[in-house]
Amino acid sequence: MRKINQIEKSKFITIFNNIFENSSWIAEELYYLKPFENFDDLKSKMLSVFENTNYENQLKVIKNHPDLANKTKISNLSKESLNEQKKSQLDQCTDEEYKEFHHLNDKYKEKFGFPFILAVSGKSKIEILDIFRSRYLSDLNDELNQAKKQVLKIAELRLNEIKENY
Repeated sequence: MRKINQIEKSKFITIFNNIFENSSWIAEELYYLKPFENFDDLKSKMLSVFENTNYENQLKVIKNHPDLANKTKISNLSKESLNEQKKSQLDQCTDEEYKEFHHLNDKYKEKFGFPFILAVSGKSKIEILDIFRSRYLSDLNDELNQAKKQVLKIAELRLNEIKENY
């Protein structure tokens, strides 16, 4: 932990920049919460930055998340999102699966105003599609709460990967 506590600001932000998808402002706020007692303290403080920010900032973070299994935008994915989607084989969908993901992504964003978010780690593309179909039937309030929970879960998973290196 001493190593992380001593890192200069620009390197710190680079390391924690994409824990919350394309939201370096969270990493910057976290920097000013140093020193951290241990990694759990760092994780708790970072998750709290998201949880305690205003609705507009939370919605921006949610909207920063990419569509799932969108092969036309794969080159625009963050390295973290690309790895997560590849591990769940979302880069290996059949044409029919790609079409369904595309249709669900469009309908979901039209209905809710933000992309479908799911921590895909450990899930197959079939499980992901089933969850996607089910959550599309939710109401806005439930789905917004679910999106926030999933953002936090993704952040926690990404932090756990960083922990292995520090």
